[in-house]
Amino acid sequence: MTQAGVGLKIIGCGSATPTQILTNEQLSQIVDTSDEWITTRTGISQRRIADASQSLTSLAAKAAQAALSKAQISPEAIDLIILATSTTDDLFGSASKIQTLIGANRAVAFDLTAACSGFVFALNVAASFIRSGTYENILVIGADILSRWVDWSDRTSCILFGDGAGAVVCQATKQGDRFLACELYSDGCQNNCLNLSYQSESYPLVDSLEIGKGHFHPITMNGKEVYRFAIAKVPEVIEKVLFKANLKVEEIDWLLLHQANQRILDAVAEKLNIPPEKVISNLKKYGNTSAASIPLALDENIRLNKIKPGDVIVLAGFGAGLTWGAAIIQWGE
Repeated sequence: MTQAGVGLKIIGCGSATPTQILTNEQLSQIVDTSDEWITTRTGISQRRIADASQSLTSLAAKAAQAALSKAQISPEAIDLIILATSTTDDLFGSASKIQTLIGANRAVAFDLTAACSGFVFALNVAASFIRSGTYENILVIGADILSRWVDWSDRTSCILFGDGAGAVVCQATKQGDRFLACELYSDGCQNNCLNLSYQSESYPLVDSLEIGKGHFHPITMNGKEVYRFAIAKVPEVIEKVLFKANLKVEEIDWLLLHQANQRILDAVAEKLNIPPEKVISNLKKYGNTSAASIPLALDENIRLNKIKPGDVIVLAGFGAGLTWGAAIIQWGE
């Protein structure tokens, strides 16, 4: 049930990345590749890689603290924490540990998994809680450490991924909803295109009883199919949210897609007739950081003063599941 007149505004953002940088030149010492090969096919020049001492929770907490500082709000004022991730430190969830690390002792906390679409999905969940009147201040975090799960002998996938975290503080408002529209989709029929899967082996327990005991395998990906999926579905879902928000393409100030591949960003923008200068891209420096990529790029461009109060931003995520979704937000109060 929606509470009359209550909408969502984003009052702060933050991000965090590991200090270690892995360049294309360094990658060429690990697998048969080159800087030119990677750059021309992906647009990526380097990526940040977490070391053994860094955790998903520590990275996410750092991004969350930066967002709280930007929002000028205390951790105790946060009612809910949603952590969008596919690489949690603990299979039981990491959001509660983040709650403790940042001192948000009043907050409910849970994890949400929708891969590279996770941040957009989490924003929509936050909007639903705020509009219903359930919560007033919600911290939404997108964070992933994909380097843990990369097959470093597979040159088609190891060149793509990096680690990072981004966060936003969402707050209830009666002064005009800044979350203008959202559309979310899933297609499990294409699940095998991008996986980080558990594979079980038979393990005898007692008498004739046995259990499945195994381990997670590294990321596998059908890059061609993911590319086809993205350039077909992402423009379509963006057109749907524009229609829902009663906006025209010309009224968009910024297009912020999940930072997967520069060719995907270019193809989607071209299909929608959005000029390159309106397309936000930072994957050259960070690679594909999954659920972190949208909030990381958002925070970077706000702190660079490129995104200004009142700007209309289209966000779109797409990835494993397969999942995809888009949202339109207006920055600032």
